[in-house]
Amino acid sequence: MTTRIWAASALLATGWADSVEITIDDNGDIDAIAPDTVYISGARAEVLIPAVPNVHSHAHQRAMAGLGERAGNNEDSFWTWRKVMYHYLERIQPHHLHHIAAQLYLEMLRAGYSCVGEFQYLHHDVAGKAYANPAEMSLQCLQAARSVGLGFTALPVLYRYGGFGGVAPLDGQKRFINQADDFVEIVQSLQQATVDDANAAVGIAPHSLRAIDRELLSEVIGNLDQLAAIHIHIAEQTKEVDDCLAWSGQRPVAWLFDNFDVNSDWCLIHATHMDAAETRSMADSGCIAGLCPTTEANLGDGFFNALDYLAQRGRWAIGSDSHISIDPVEELRWLEYGMRLQTRRRNLLASSTTANTGRSLLDAALAGGGQACGRPIGSIAPGYRADLLVLDCDHPRLYGRRRDDLIDSWIFSGNENLVRDVYIGGKRLIADGHHANEDMIAQNYRDTLDQLTG
Repeated sequence: MTTRIWAASALLATGWADSVEITIDDNGDIDAIAPDTVYISGARAEVLIPAVPNVHSHAHQRAMAGLGERAGNNEDSFWTWRKVMYHYLERIQPHHLHHIAAQLYLEMLRAGYSCVGEFQYLHHDVAGKAYANPAEMSLQCLQAARSVGLGFTALPVLYRYGGFGGVAPLDGQKRFINQADDFVEIVQSLQQATVDDANAAVGIAPHSLRAIDRELLSEVIGNLDQLAAIHIHIAEQTKEVDDCLAWSGQRPVAWLFDNFDVNSDWCLIHATHMDAAETRSMADSGCIAGLCPTTEANLGDGFFNALDYLAQRGRWAIGSDSHISIDPVEELRWLEYGMRLQTRRRNLLASSTTANTGRSLLDAALAGGGQACGRPIGSIAPGYRADLLVLDCDHPRLYGRRRDDLIDSWIFSGNENLVRDVYIGGKRLIADGHHANEDMIAQNYRDTLDQLTG
């Protein structure tokens, strides 16, 4: 059944337009767009913009958000936080992960995210043994996304070693570990589960250079077809860079580019610590930098060198990673604020096409996010998914704002959620800030936390 949505104003691929009628086909894709169309009777006077892809998520970490803030006896870092996280995930069973992910994905949808790239490495049971279906845990995340309607890019994680040079994995990593054949089976199971799902795609995620080697990743890539994307953590902490140099004589990004054909199919998560040559290589490749400013700040990782990277036309997207925050506004705002704090200047990430910083940030996150998720999302244009959000323009923070000033005010004027409605595949799943199943999802989540902490 064809669906039509009328908007008083919409941010199209070609720019802002007024009195827009969007026609959506049975598959949930945009079929036609007609600006300057007579008002449809009964339609709400909406301002439509594309919903925002979230390219990096570890769903299980939602349940422990805020629990890593107790100071230890030694100097705290990413590595001490990781110990807390490993301890927490030891108890998570498949049904726990489903309910944690459903709550997380509902929160993403409410905040205006359209799709999640689920970087899922909790593959096996608590003893490190594969489930009857080795893709069980990733399938639980897929089903959770379907239960709330969020778009989904499955990124099962390839994890084999505990450190550079083939170091044996730690006991706390036993739930992550796969050989090449076992991992390929996980990916193919996910591909089979999503073959007719227009809201889903499947890629892979080699965890990091310390967790794989060249032969393993080459074998996996060589045995898989039709991958939506390849994501990898890289150069997140200075210790990782130092360890990579000690092992190979190269920095992480340099080693990756020397050993693999990194192109527009790849998304390099964090890439926080790069030198000038690595920054240039990454920008030239057409790959995406997957940036997670709130998590990077929470873990004390450092600042991504956005100014040099963007000056070389590098592409990027955002993710919520550890879910210390689930809000595209905060990720975008802190990417800009990080640069301001370093340089003591303002409006640093405005583009050559618009002087409005918020609009520039949004445009880049939409384009990069769609590319990194391997799906036709992030734009209001024919052939793209009808993943749309409606801002609450009656709210005092947005009242009287139009077009690019509206986007700037959404991102830079406060912290309340100003997303009123969200459409995924043309279906309105968030209406006036609420989801039809939110009470049940929240109760299941609370019950899960009681089981994990009781």
